[in-house]
Amino acid sequence: MANAGFEDAAANFEPLRPKLMRVAYRMLGSVADAEDMVHEAFIRWMRTDRGEVREPEAFLRRTVTRLCLDQLKSARRQRESYVGPWLPDPVVEEDDQEDVTLPLLLVLERLSPLERAAFLLHDVFGLGFEEVAAATQREPAACRRLAARARTHVREARPRFKVEKQHGLKIAEAFFAASRSGDMNALGAMLTADVSAHADGGGKRPAAIEPALGFDAVMTQYERVAAWLRTHGSKLVRVGFINGLPGFVTLEADGELQTTALDIEDGKIAGIYVVRNPEKLRHLH
Repeated sequence: MANAGFEDAAANFEPLRPKLMRVAYRMLGSVADAEDMVHEAFIRWMRTDRGEVREPEAFLRRTVTRLCLDQLKSARRQRESYVGPWLPDPVVEEDDQEDVTLPLLLVLERLSPLERAAFLLHDVFGLGFEEVAAATQREPAACRRLAARARTHVREARPRFKVEKQHGLKIAEAFFAASRSGDMNALGAMLTADVSAHADGGGKRPAAIEPALGFDAVMTQYERVAAWLRTHGSKLVRVGFINGLPGFVTLEADGELQTTALDIEDGKIAGIYVVRNPEKLRHLH
């Protein structure tokens, strides 16, 4: 009988797992941490008197949100000692159906955990403030204020230019070819004047400790990168959308994967985001 109860609970939970992962990942920016939060929610679901739960999806979303709010406190302490720029774990998809792009995730990092939760639950997932209040254990009016404050911060991170899918992928392919061959004229023609380049090695693999800001700094950095790659090589694994941005996955000379995501504005690359930390790439193997 107990086994039947377990199977019934699991059967109700599994269809909701992808939705819960979307909430947890957008709250935390870490695939592994999101998986842990969803697993903990499942354990709590098993211990709950499920006959008293009228809406399992809302109950589980509240549970995941509260777990993520607790997790964010420790995650922020860890990131204070992180080596070099911190970037969210790359999520690679075939299409650009991403509601929260990488630049927006970085802006969310600068919000308080409650602001982040209120914005995501209301503005991204479309929940009413009554449910946001239940998830965050705050009053609806307070949640409205939290979301409004968050909105002012994220407004600038919203994409100003919608990139047509195939055009974005062509730019990604061209960037891979130019950056690996050392064709600096072709590379420079793709960049905006205020382009920035960010590389997350987490102290586990070589990566620039500070972002390269501006056309000249990025070109200088990629001249060095191209010189290294001409000797050591870099193999294209796939082209796709990484956290909603056109980009690609490569296999580098040290046998590790790497992702590159490109923020494109009006047909040119305004931001380059490279994840090299192997701990953030395990889920791609």
